[in-house]
Amino acid sequence: MGILTTSITNFTIIPVGFYVIGFTHLKFADLYLIFLGFIYIVTVLCNAFIISIIWMDRRLHTPKYIAVANLGVVDLMFSTSFIPSSIKTVVTGDTFMSYNACLTQNFFYYGSLALESFSLSVLAYDRLIVICFPLRHSSINTPTRMFSILATVWLLCVSVLAFMVLILRKVSFCDSLTVYNFVCEYGALINLSCNGNTLQWTVASSVSILFLFLPLSVIAMSYACILTAVFRMKNVESRYKALATCIEHFVLVAIFYVPTITLYIIELFLFLVNPNMKMVNLSLASCIPSCLNPIVYSLATKEIRNRIFTMFQKVKLAAWTG
Repeated sequence: MGILTTSITNFTIIPVGFYVIGFTHLKFADLYLIFLGFIYIVTVLCNAFIISIIWMDRRLHTPKYIAVANLGVVDLMFSTSFIPSSIKTVVTGDTFMSYNACLTQNFFYYGSLALESFSLSVLAYDRLIVICFPLRHSSINTPTRMFSILATVWLLCVSVLAFMVLILRKVSFCDSLTVYNFVCEYGALINLSCNGNTLQWTVASSVSILFLFLPLSVIAMSYACILTAVFRMKNVESRYKALATCIEHFVLVAIFYVPTITLYIIELFLFLVNPNMKMVNLSLASCIPSCLNPIVYSLATKEIRNRIFTMFQKVKLAAWTG
């Protein structure tokens, strides 16, 4: 697919749009489409449910659940940034995406990815304060302080991603406009450019390290401190209770980081990853965590389980009295 009608602004060749192939070349595209649709519905319902529970119950207006609600908002934004467009591409067969829509998807997809990574590190920080400073955690990590931390994270991610998108507008596209991915991928767009893209590659590489490995390092250091504090406890039951409060968070970290890091390690050392397989794996790594996060917290957190049980009891009572 060649060049569409283009415009030249400040010596930059800007196309009307791109052809984002998505899953149209996938052998079982229809089945995968149904699966993605199911995952998206579950993601929206579960995250909206968790957010509403935390919003309505003032007893859950604590730093931990403020961070959990924030994660729910990020999960909704993350899934919405690519699943509806992927489904639309397969259903209609129309792979075209306008230039502005492509940049908008770039902003929301990678912004959500960065926010997800930082949100998990904020939850690790909350567990660190609770376990390592049990007598002072309520004064160290207040709801106001948690809101401030989350506001800083959002400001950082939004600012950096806005800058990344702005410098992408300086790139010219002179030849192919086909993106072989399920999103209008930043790296693929840079590869399609026909002028100097050193700045874009440098920024993209730096931001990848900053937004993925910095939060992962914070999580690793938090758990190192947590384990040190736990093993200093003399009471075995206290150790168990302290570690039990970290289980749901550890599961979320594993779900989010392990698939993506494993894929890139395999690709780095073997260079044999099939493009379609890579695309499916990356899409799963992007949508599965957003779906499982609220389910894990619902099942593993006593306060949320109690709130859900209370709601069902009220509904049952209303049905009987009605």
